[in-house]
Amino acid sequence: MLATLGHPELNDAAPSTAATRVALVVEYDGTRYFGFQFQDDRPTVQAELEKAIRKLTGETTRVAASSRTDTGVHARGQVVSFRTGSGLPLSSFVSGLNHYLPKDIAVKSAHRLAPTFHVQRSALSRHYEYRILNRLTRSPLEAARSHLVREPLDADLMHEAAQALVGEHDLASFTNLTGARVRSTVRRVDRAEVRRDGDLVVFTIVSSSFLPHQVRNTAGALIEVGLGRLRAADFASLIERKEPGLAGPRAPASGLYLVRVNYPRPFEEEA
Repeated sequence: MLATLGHPELNDAAPSTAATRVALVVEYDGTRYFGFQFQDDRPTVQAELEKAIRKLTGETTRVAASSRTDTGVHARGQVVSFRTGSGLPLSSFVSGLNHYLPKDIAVKSAHRLAPTFHVQRSALSRHYEYRILNRLTRSPLEAARSHLVREPLDADLMHEAAQALVGEHDLASFTNLTGARVRSTVRRVDRAEVRRDGDLVVFTIVSSSFLPHQVRNTAGALIEVGLGRLRAADFASLIERKEPGLAGPRAPASGLYLVRVNYPRPFEEEA
């Protein structure tokens, strides 16, 4: 069964002929895309989704995303929404769009939206992960999906440093703001942790919203901590100094994943 977000009843019946707002939970490998947002003459995730919707329904529609991932960034739980007058049941959006989408993009589930729901403004937080492959040799399987660091990393020390991020802070040091329109650099971080899983070191951060390149700059600074080049106290001082572009070096996009977007009522990830 497929959930109607914001409403307790479940309904997979065909919508009426009036325009219906539908949300999709989408997974993608961002390696060959220039980010989510549409760009002229460049492949993007948004363009592929809109193309697939047009092939399935015959409609030209605009897709909105909960978070606009950058060039090369991946997603396990991106949430997008669009309007449709199609009479297709929700389950057909999953199977039909996956038929037309390229192999590096997949729709995991589809949901009818309550009138008050907004894919961006209704989100409570976004959950990102940064994956670091920490071993001497490269991995053909992980090359485009993680960042290789050959020197040993102290994940416990990285985790200790990351705790300084939790709470509400001015995180100007973790973005360069070049060409960006940002009203405020204050952000609320709900969770920040670093854990080791074999050869992988994974940095997790959950926040209400993120500044441009914030996660990659934060990951880069934490790698410096893990290598012993930066103390945990020095990492905390980056927050206190509030100087745009101070944190880094920026970690490559290949290791970054949008894992989940959290709403007051979660999506049911089933089809």
